[in-house]
Amino acid sequence: MPFTRADLNHLAAILAEAAETEIMPRFRRLEDGGIREKTGALDLVTDADEQGEWRIRDLCAKAFPGALFVGEESVARDDTLLPKISGADRAIIVDPIDGTSNFAWGLPLFGVMAAVVEKGETVAGLILDPVGRDWHKGLRGEGAWAESVNGQTRDLRVAKPGPLSEMTGLSSWYLMPEPQRSRTAAKLAKTKACFNYRCAAYEYRLVAEGLVHFGLHYKLMPWDHAAGVLIHAEAGGYSALYDGTPYSPTRHEGGIISAPDRASYDLIRRELLG
Repeated sequence: MPFTRADLNHLAAILAEAAETEIMPRFRRLEDGGIREKTGALDLVTDADEQGEWRIRDLCAKAFPGALFVGEESVARDDTLLPKISGADRAIIVDPIDGTSNFAWGLPLFGVMAAVVEKGETVAGLILDPVGRDWHKGLRGEGAWAESVNGQTRDLRVAKPGPLSEMTGLSSWYLMPEPQRSRTAAKLAKTKACFNYRCAAYEYRLVAEGLVHFGLHYKLMPWDHAAGVLIHAEAGGYSALYDGTPYSPTRHEGGIISAPDRASYDLIRRELLG
């Protein structure tokens, strides 16, 4: 059975419940030991990440029986989950808190993300801002929209193309390996402005709304990108990897450019990565 709008709303309700019961009660209230390093000082996990994910996992098991559940914290415990995405009839990929560093530091710039992938193709995406309690949603072939806490919706549309000197963007250049890191950091001066919020959830919201022109990211973990790339595409945008190949949630290495259209992608790739 195809993944429907009703299914999307059911999954959204699951994310909202986990945010209300497990995530927001811990925001700015984490107890001693509630924040831990994973690979370093900028790669953190909190009690809210773990408890939020376990809640989402348990609710998804009831609502979508048979679906493969792949969460960031689940993969941290069992990395054999990641390669199973490509062969699953349906996989639900979840980031319980995207922007964990911001959450841990008490900054209200984080989100809850989920993507639905069927036979390796993303068919739905959700980004919840649990502070504002509003959504960005996308369903393949049916568009992308913002949805407020009272149910009002508005269609999303990416920014209009323009010259690079007038483009604003978002970039995680600091995650790139050298010499690409130094080269790209210097070339970003060709744009009007470039930002980084350490939160893919917010960054994809901005690029899908047309509030910035492009996103230039390096790490390709599916919980960071699958939902946002789908929403951006349904809002009229164009995304591809640095090497020009289409994005897939089964690709976990390299980087991605999200742009208003193919010509803008080619321009950004040539001028910022070339």
